[in-house]
Parts: sequence; C-alpha cells; structure tokens
Amino acid sequence: MENLHKIKQDMCDIGRRIYNRQFAAANDGNITVRVSENEVLCTPTLHCKGFLKPDDISLVDMTGKQLSGRKKRSSEALLHLEIYKQREDIRSVVHCHPPHATAFAIAREPIPQCILPEVEVFLGDVPITKYETPGGQSFADTIIPYVNKTNVMILANHGTVSYGETVEQAYWWTEILDAYCRMLLLAKQLGNVSFLNAEKSQELLDLKDKWGYKDPRNTEDYKDCDICANDIFRESWADTGVERRAFPAPPPIKSTGDASPSAKPAMPAGVDEAQLVKAITDEVIRQMSK
Repeated sequence: MENLHKIKQDMCDIGRRIYNRQFAAANDGNITVRVSENEVLCTPTLHCKGFLKPDDISLVDMTGKQLSGRKKRSSEALLHLEIYKQREDIRSVVHCHPPHATAFAIAREPIPQCILPEVEVFLGDVPITKYETPGGQSFADTIIPYVNKTNVMILANHGTVSYGETVEQAYWWTEILDAYCRMLLLAKQLGNVSFLNAEKSQELLDLKDKWGYKDPRNTEDYKDCDICANDIFRESWADTGVERRAFPAPPPIKSTGDASPSAKPAMPAGVDEAQLVKAITDEVIRQMSK
C-alpha cells in the first residue's frame, strides 16, 4: 500500500519549488497524485503552493467529489482527472503559470523545434490548447486532442499542465519547458535562432527512442513528417489561434524514412537551385500563415 503521508510531503515539496521558481503567484496552480483506481490526492483551492502542509491536501474521487480533507480541493481538479481518464500510465499532474511558457500561451506562439537537445529528447512537439474558461468540464476537455501524444501542454492564455509517473517527473517537464522558452526569448533578443540540421535532429530522436521516451515522430503514423516543423500538432493551429509570428519556420527537412540528409537530388536542367529553395520556403511560410 502506498504511503499517503509521504506522497503528500512530496506534493508539498513540489509546491515549494513551483512557488520559489515564480511559477505560481499567490494561490495559483494545483498538484494531484493518483493513489488508486478511484482516488486522487489534490492540493486545496485558495492556498499558496509555497506553504503547503500534508494535512492541507484533500482526497477526491475520479468524478471530483471530495472524500476527505479539511480544506476544499482545487477548483481545477477536473482538468487533472481528465488526464488520468485518458492516460492510465499517468500518476501525477502539475498545473501552474511559469512566466516564459505562459508568454507563449498568451501570444499563442508555437514552440519551435530542433533547437535545444534536451527539449527534443524530453518534450518533443508541445501543443497549445484551445482557450476555455478554467474550472469546468469544458476546460478539462480542451486537453483531449493532445493528451496521448505529449506529456506537457500549454493552455492558451492560461499556463501549462504536465504529467508523469511521479509528481517530480510531472514537474520536470514544466521546468524544462519554461527554461527553454526563456532561452528562446533571450536568443530572439540577440537577433538569431539557429536550428539543428536534419542529421543531428534525427540523432536526438534515435536517442529518445533508445532511452524509452515516446515520441509520435518515432512511430509509423508520422514516418513522413517533417520532424522539425511542429507536424504533430500543426493541424490544430487554425482552431486554437496559434500562428508563427515571433519565430520563423525551421528550414524544411525530410523525414526519417528518406535518404541521407547529405544526399542531394539532381536539379532539372535550367532550374536555379537558390531560386527554387526560396520559392518553396515562401510557399511554406504562406501556407502556415493561413
């Protein structure tokens, strides 16, 4: 049987780390851990996550009904419960408002890929959900189109939610994402963001597969995708208001099933390669701007 008091202590520890990293102002954020098929530990509403105590944490069932606890459970518990319903492998969910990642949520700017190795290995393509007023089932339902293809999401105009096998792992994905978003913003201020090439990007995907981290780009369904172009979630952008505005699209590269990245097909006679590449790039950008 799981030691519930130890799990509550772990939740309090993550709450302090969230607060100390300024990922949650005042009473922002919430943390849950699933402890049985129908029971979930949940942080309280209107309570600063930096000063949680084990007896502040309540127990709820999978409908959101509070089973025990002296303080009322978080008002956004339904979001966590929906993730558990969709993903039986998940044992903990962390939601907060990390400022750099939330800036992308507010701008509805997609997270660029194939730039930082740690992000490719641990996160992959990060979706931005459709906006919905927080708290109800409609808000919880916004994660359904994405939840099986990622372990971290940006909630439009709101914050982030990440999930994993432990509360610490669930928190890690948020910390990695916010650090990356901060780096992107700083690099943008310097005036340049450099993308990894196809060969090096594929090496990271191969490492990810070797280490047991799932990524849709390593599956048969996405064998022909452009591994750096947000292909996993790009079709959702029109419905969620996501659009590239601050960061350019990466240079087009071929999928894992294609020939070696160094191989170059022969150009038809009379065709200027530079002009053709520019024309293709302009068309890609035009299509993405629709």
